Amino acid sequence: MIDRKLLPAVALLLVPALAACSIGDVRRTPPTRAPRSHRPVVTTPAPLRVVDIDEVRRTRLALPQRYGPPFVEFVDAGHGYALFASCDGQPPGRDCTALLYSTVDGGRSWQPLPHPRPVAEDQQLYAAPGVLALLAEPYGWYTSTDGGASFTHTSGSEPPVLMGARGRFQVIERQDAIGEWDGGRLRPLAAQPSVPGLNSVGEEGDLLVAAGADGGRPYAAISRNQGRSWRTTPVPVPDGEVAVLRTVLAPDGGIWLIGERPDRTGFPAFWRFAGPAAWARVGAVGHPAQARSVAPIGAGLLAVTGPDGVGVVAGGRYYHVDWPLTGDHYLTVLVDGTIAARGPDDVILGIGWTANRRWIKVTLDGD
Repeated sequence: MIDRKLLPAVALLLVPALAACSIGDVRRTPPTRAPRSHRPVVTTPAPLRVVDIDEVRRTRLALPQRYGPPFVEFVDAGHGYALFASCDGQPPGRDCTALLYSTVDGGRSWQPLPHPRPVAEDQQLYAAPGVLALLAEPYGWYTSTDGGASFTHTSGSEPPVLMGARGRFQVIERQDAIGEWDGGRLRPLAAQPSVPGLNSVGEEGDLLVAAGADGGRPYAAISRNQGRSWRTTPVPVPDGEVAVLRTVLAPDGGIWLIGERPDRTGFPAFWRFAGPAAWARVGAVGHPAQARSVAPIGAGLLAVTGPDGVGVVAGGRYYHVDWPLTGDHYLTVLVDGTIAARGPDDVILGIGWTANRRWIKVTLDGD
C-alpha cells in the first residue's frame, strides 16, 4: 500500500492507475532475454491522461559545418554544458573543430566557451558540481573549476579534481577496496567491509554503505564512523540473480540498492534501507521484462525507463505513467533533485518533487 500521506504529492503520477486497479509493463535495451527465474507479470494498463511538455527551450546555432547532435550534460536545473564532437559521423578535424557551450539559465540561452583542444581523435565531456572536465584523446584531460573560463591540462588517469567531485568515499578500481579522498588521491581505509564483489559505496549523513554482488547474490555492509569499522547487513534474496549491486541516494536522503541483472538489461531488483541495519526488499508487481534506467525520485518512488516506456515503482507495484518521455531517455537525478532525461536528440528536465514535475525540453542544434 502507498502511504496516504504521500498521495497528494504523487497524485499526478499514480491516481489514474490506482483508480483503475491496473498495472503495466516496463523496459530495457537489447538483448531481449530475461533471466530464467525472473518472469514479469503483464497486464493491460489503464488509460492515462497525457502530460505535455510545459516549455520548449530550443536554441539554433550558426555552426560553420554540419555537426551531429551535441552531448549535453546538466549539473542542476540551471547549469549545463554542451559539446559538439562529431561532423558527418566523424571526429572533428581542423576544418570542423569541437565546439563547447554552457548555459546558466536552464538552456534558455547558450554561450560559447573556448575548447582547449578542439581537434582530437575522441572528445568527451563530464560535468559535476563545480567541475567541467574534457577528455581529448590522445592528448589527455582538460579540467575547469571556473565554468570553462580556464582549463588545466593533465595526462594519464582521471584528473584529481574530477575524482574529488565524485565523493569523499569511493571504490578503488582493481583493488576491491574503499578509499577516502584526501584532496590528491584515494587512500585505502584501514578497515575494509566484508563485501564480496565490492563495486559501490554511498554516503548519506553519518551512514556509509558498501555494496557488491558475487555468485548472483547481493551483499552490503554499513559504517557509522566514516569507515573506521563496518557491520555486515543481510540483504534479502532477490527473485533471480544480480551481477552488480549499486548504492543510489534519493533526493530526500533515502538509500537504495539496485541490483543489475547478469545481462544488464533485465528488470533490476530493489532494496531500500530500513535501518538501523536492515534492508527491505521492494517489489514491483506488474513490471516489464527490461529496463534501461532507474532513478530514485524521493518519497519511496523509483522512476524507470525501458523498451516498454516509462513507469514508476511505488508501494510494491509498477505503474505506467504519462510523463512526456520515451523509453530511449536515460534518467538521472541532479544535485537539486531535478530529473534529467537524456534522449538521442534532447534533454528533458523534470523540475519539482516526486511526481509533481514541470517538464522542460531542451534542444540545441545548428542551422
